[in-house]
Amino acid sequence: MIACQYDGGVIVGTDTRTSSGALVVCRTSDKITQVSRYIGVLRSGSSADTQAITDIVKYHINFYEMERGERITVHAAAQIFRDISYRYRDDLTAGLIVCGWDRQKGAQIYSIPIGGMILQQSWTVGGSGSMYVYGYLDSNYKSGMSQEECISFVKKAVAHAINRDASSGGCVRIAVINSSGIRRQLFLGDQVPSMLKH
Repeated sequence: MIACQYDGGVIVGTDTRTSSGALVVCRTSDKITQVSRYIGVLRSGSSADTQAITDIVKYHINFYEMERGERITVHAAAQIFRDISYRYRDDLTAGLIVCGWDRQKGAQIYSIPIGGMILQQSWTVGGSGSMYVYGYLDSNYKSGMSQEECISFVKKAVAHAINRDASSGGCVRIAVINSSGIRRQLFLGDQVPSMLKH
């Protein structure tokens, strides 16, 4: 899974494979979860753990927005994820990337790896396929990309992970997060570029 800022927001991308050891449990899972109109979270690690954390955070966000009558900031939402991840760090296997857009700071990406640390970054990756794409990202990322450039960049990064990592696979899910909200795209297997040279 990958999140990357572009000049007007954030592009996120994931594969759709959920695995348990050598067994592929689901070929069409959705690892991008919308927690508010302008905020999404990418989930890796234990599906049960990340889904439970996300449900709890959604409750807190809804309560916050109803009580205060205003939208929660991306940083505040990320802090709720971090607090839960840190408090239960010995019991959870959850790597999270919280992304979104707000009026105060615009587009933001927060990485919350297993253990509950929080880092704000302009791009970040997570999950088992992440180790295969750092070289591609380091050599091809540039700040200020257009939306179309960033979608292509993210799609190729996920394709690299799918081609190299046995625990990654299936389709590529992309979400565009900006001042208009969250818009999703799905690229089926035949629309995913092969990064392997034959």
